[in-house]
Amino acid sequence: MKIKVRYLSKLGHTKAIAEAIAEGANVKAISILDDDMIIDKTDVLFLGGAPYANVMDKKLRQYALSLDNFLVKKVVLFTTSNWSRRTVNSLRKILEGKNILVEKEYFYSHMLKIGSRIDKAKEFGNKYSK
Repeated sequence: MKIKVRYLSKLGHTKAIAEAIAEGANVKAISILDDDMIIDKTDVLFLGGAPYANVMDKKLRQYALSLDNFLVKKVVLFTTSNWSRRTVNSLRKILEGKNILVEKEYFYSHMLKIGSRIDKAKEFGNKYSK
């Protein structure tokens, strides 16, 4: 099974969760700023970011819009924030509009509790990598 973890992180919170998910899935987490396209078939794409000023970042939106439903079989979302899950909801709407299957369950961590959620993020990555 081909698995990828992609994220956008400005403050490092989402990066920490992405790296933990990737460790659980036994892959490497890569920022969308360093890897702008999925060009080969991917069974599971973990995709995450956080809202900034309660809005999804434009680069993350563009990345989601660039995904091809023939290359990405399923997306599993994750987010970090102080309270909002707006990024998950926005990504879900974009991806489902492109006929990409989005897992109902997603991973959330409050930005002030990242350290206590690392092990759960690893478990989450492992769960969807089987």
